[in-house]
Amino acid sequence: MILHYRHYSSALGATAEPLLILHGMYGNQGNWAWHAKALASDFDVYALDVRNHGQSAHAESMTLPEMAQDVADTMDVLGLRSAHLLGHSMGGKIAMLLALQQPARVRSLIVVDIAPVAYPRGDIQVLEALCALDLASLQSRAAADAALSAQVVSKGVRDFLLANLQKAEGGGFSWRFNLPVLKQFFPEIISWPQTGRTYSGPVLFIKGANSDYILPEHQASTLSQFPAAKIKIVAGAGHWVHSEKPETFQKLVGNFLPGLGGRASGGPD
Repeated sequence: MILHYRHYSSALGATAEPLLILHGMYGNQGNWAWHAKALASDFDVYALDVRNHGQSAHAESMTLPEMAQDVADTMDVLGLRSAHLLGHSMGGKIAMLLALQQPARVRSLIVVDIAPVAYPRGDIQVLEALCALDLASLQSRAAADAALSAQVVSKGVRDFLLANLQKAEGGGFSWRFNLPVLKQFFPEIISWPQTGRTYSGPVLFIKGANSDYILPEHQASTLSQFPAAKIKIVAGAGHWVHSEKPETFQKLVGNFLPGLGGRASGGPD
């Protein structure tokens, strides 16, 4: 599948290296506009909508290998032999899997608040709350916010989710993301395939200190697959570390990526 994307051309022109950004579950490329614009001063940035999200096509299947191949297929259309990859949560899993399966395509990797492991249940509470909403009879976003609040306590998370709510033809509302397929493939999305492969290129994991998605017990599995991995922890941030602490996040990315003061070199050719 060829994914919808927004291109942020670099001020450096043709000399800028490409950087692809992959959002997390329930998100879209627009969530990363602030960071994409900032990174475009040094990189040729492409922010992608993964399948069943944003303006990318809806599909009946949604496995991690399929989503990784979607990124590779989109790179082919864009004429990108390789690129730096930055992914948050589900997007981080997609980026990691592409690096393991097709390492020559990944110059370096930034993984935001997710580990290369299977999560027993994931954030099932959010999914259950979304599925419980009666969109056909919904009168307003405010009503949707009130209905979600019982299970999704964080107002910031609710605002993030409700940004995907749109008015439907004939009344009521609909989601921009493909909720039935997200529900069906949720066990797949929170799983992790054991490929038996490693990616030896530079990898930075960025963890929100208040998040439990990256834990000490994940270290052995992470290093066995990404032996050059380093981790940075952002104090006062949760799972959405890039939106909760954007300046700190940008600094960490800037210190890692080549061309922004970092020492990372290109990944395998």
